[in-house]
Amino acid sequence: MTCTVHDLYKYKVAWLRVDTQTILTIETLVITKSERIAITHTEQRIWQLRIKDIRESDKGWYMCQINTDPMKSQMGYLDVVVPPDILDYPTSQDMVVLEGTNVTLTCAATGVPEPTVNWKREGDKSITSVEDSGITSHDGAMLHIYHIQRHNAGSYHCIASNGVPPTVSKRIIVTVNFQPIVRLPTRQYHAELGGRVTLECHSEAQPNSINYWMKGKGEIILQGGTYDSTLEDHVFKVTMRITIRLEKASDYGVYKCVAKNSLGTTEESVRVYRKTCKHLQRPVRRFKRFLTG
Repeated sequence: MTCTVHDLYKYKVAWLRVDTQTILTIETLVITKSERIAITHTEQRIWQLRIKDIRESDKGWYMCQINTDPMKSQMGYLDVVVPPDILDYPTSQDMVVLEGTNVTLTCAATGVPEPTVNWKREGDKSITSVEDSGITSHDGAMLHIYHIQRHNAGSYHCIASNGVPPTVSKRIIVTVNFQPIVRLPTRQYHAELGGRVTLECHSEAQPNSINYWMKGKGEIILQGGTYDSTLEDHVFKVTMRITIRLEKASDYGVYKCVAKNSLGTTEESVRVYRKTCKHLQRPVRRFKRFLTG
């Protein structure tokens, strides 16, 4: 802060902190104990109060004063801006929630001026419980997600800005747990004895499920021999296929696709039928005998 004085003569210049009535400097002498305060005097008439490592607490009114009678003074206001910061508490941390519950994410930001908070998801996905709502951002310190669904799982970013760089953000990972669901493309297969048939099953679960096939009332199918199974895992979605060599009549019947996690067990049944080949007889041509007389 600069104070320019003309025709000072024998008088002295002092800097004061107005709100605390603290004398900071007199002439070139620093009175305050703060090591951050310094004074420079140049060109015989310019007095500069310097504050290094500026802090928010330095904000306020300062006075340049001359000890004349009556006293002469000039005041200036120091406004301190502070870049945004996101507090660890009460800002939300990574969380695991149950599907169907209501969830609130909180972002506690500080700074001067007060920051604005905006929420976004990675990949510009919908930020509401409606998957294709088209709403990809939300303003405000709290984000409410009602009746959260599995498609709401993922990374959420709270972004705080106040015009003072840099803008800051925090990532919060939301995991949505749900009981397994099982879907079958078809529930019936037909194949000939001695042939092969491939059954397919799709499941979704979080936490990840244990997936397996069962035969009949409870016999877990192991890899090898009559059976050849494969499993494709995509995040919380799993595709299972099993190829059965139909070598005997007992290979036909009911098969179950099972998905199991800590929240429950789900199964769906599919039936394999034996397809028989029908041998068609060649039609017998019948000729009428025409008698001529």
